[in-house]
Amino acid sequence: MQEEYFERWTLPNGIRCIHKEVNSPVAHLGFFVNMGSRDEMPDEHGLAHFIEHVIFKGTSKRKAYHVLSRMEDIGGELNAYTTKEETVVHATFLSEHYSRAVELFNDIVFHSTFPAKELEKEKSVIVDEINSYLDSPSEMIFDDFDELVFAKDSLGRGTLGTPDSVYSFNEKSVRQFLKRGYRTDQMVIASVGKINLNKLKKMIDQNFSEELGSSDLVTARSSFSGYKPARLEEQKSNYQTHLMMGNVAYASGHDDRIGMFLLSNILGGPGMNARLHMSLRERHGYTYNVETNYSTYSDTGLFSIYLGMDEKYLKKCIDLTHKELRLLREKGLGTLQLHKAKQQLLGQVAIGQENNQSQMLGIGKSILAFDEVRTWKEIALQIEGLTSSQLLKIANEVLNEKDFSYLIYKSK
Repeated sequence: MQEEYFERWTLPNGIRCIHKEVNSPVAHLGFFVNMGSRDEMPDEHGLAHFIEHVIFKGTSKRKAYHVLSRMEDIGGELNAYTTKEETVVHATFLSEHYSRAVELFNDIVFHSTFPAKELEKEKSVIVDEINSYLDSPSEMIFDDFDELVFAKDSLGRGTLGTPDSVYSFNEKSVRQFLKRGYRTDQMVIASVGKINLNKLKKMIDQNFSEELGSSDLVTARSSFSGYKPARLEEQKSNYQTHLMMGNVAYASGHDDRIGMFLLSNILGGPGMNARLHMSLRERHGYTYNVETNYSTYSDTGLFSIYLGMDEKYLKKCIDLTHKELRLLREKGLGTLQLHKAKQQLLGQVAIGQENNQSQMLGIGKSILAFDEVRTWKEIALQIEGLTSSQLLKIANEVLNEKDFSYLIYKSK
């Protein structure tokens, strides 16, 4: 794989920038803010996501239609998303339109006006989005499992909020949230595209020179602690029974997170030869949907297993899953097994990096969280350096079903 080369610089106001030049007519630009749903106050549930929607609804020089049309008119795409720890605006466009994208990002992030009429309309849109999740138990169970694991901590609250919380927002609450967390030293601009570096630097310097001050967000974000395993069963009007099980795991900066990703991939990654897929689906035909997920945050992480099945197979699926967990805790991977697992993960990471949009989002998030980007070579060395004894230790720390929480949606 060709060695990666990134250009980095920091604006006088603290905004960090990173660019990778690629020989492609299509460019990707992202604006990242270190502010997400976990940074909301109790009465602000869903506000970070609400802001992600309403920054497109008008600026000091553009109405909502003109904001939305600015990239669409030249065949580009403009989008945004909110997680528990970040808010991201991103665009895809032909490289010749970089100046248009950079100027638009400045306009919507720093000069949105939040018209009252537009705010009211968007509330209904977001409540409809919330209802769409309520109609999809296979999606809703992930948010509900977070709430079960993280209990009353802000990490346990879903990003969308509730209808009541969304309808309570107004321009004042939006601006208070922005003032508290949207600070230039907590912002990153990431770019992957074909453009001269000096030309891109000039564009960004001209558009992002505002000084918004420093942020106390780092000290304000409290760390999660006090996890206690929990079990909850609910009756739902579903055809399927849905199950989530899992345990808290390592934070994004932990030395063992790479090993945890490898174990998660072995158990229930996208490969059809993942152990849970082979056991539950191929050998026994108990389930169609089976997957594992490992989410990392600045202070903690969450490993989870999701299954959908007919209720009559629920106990069998749990027992077989526990069996696979015990195997990883009690029996270290052999030399050939470990080599194959590493090669599979290396291939998946490499294929993922072939997508320029995914790479732009990845490097932006990496700068935001760690203030660094690991090259493909560095990532490969970390994966290749994992040992069977390390994975055995990790499995015993995280994959003990006695420490798991369980959430079950049973069909009525």
